[in-house]
Amino acid sequence: MANFNKVFLMGNLTRDPQLKYTPSQMAVCDFGLAMSRKWKGADGQMHEEACYVDCTAWGRTAENLQKYVTKGRPLFVEGRLHFHAWDGPDGKKRSKLDVTVESFQFIDSRGGGQGGPPGPGRAAAGPPAANQAPGAARDAERQATSGAEEQKAPDYDFNQEVGEDDTIPF
Repeated sequence: MANFNKVFLMGNLTRDPQLKYTPSQMAVCDFGLAMSRKWKGADGQMHEEACYVDCTAWGRTAENLQKYVTKGRPLFVEGRLHFHAWDGPDGKKRSKLDVTVESFQFIDSRGGGQGGPPGPGRAAAGPPAANQAPGAARDAERQATSGAEEQKAPDYDFNQEVGEDDTIPF
């Protein structure tokens, strides 16, 4: 039988990321994500439930998370489930399921003074060049990596605020 272990989560950080280093100087970052779900029950009442997940990132991804995100910030995480089992101090068996982060993306548009790169969809590659507009670094990278003629897509200002009732035009 084939196996597949992939997790996609989008939620808000429940605490500031905690960066530590292993004895071999590998960076490890622990943080929590909270996701909520709303639905209308059969009785017509609105219900909401929250799900809290512990996450662990390693290496450069861990350092970038600690550097650019803080408690309450929305984040998209891609990773895999990891199961831990141990004996507690009282002799009872304990276990925990968490997510090992493989990559992440910023999903909000907070920039300038918020401790992170501006704009959504910025992967864990680090901050843009200091004197470039938010999309300029991305456009320059696309142009440098593309051998074909550049086809200009219509511009959309991802930094604009979107209300709860607004629709995104794409």
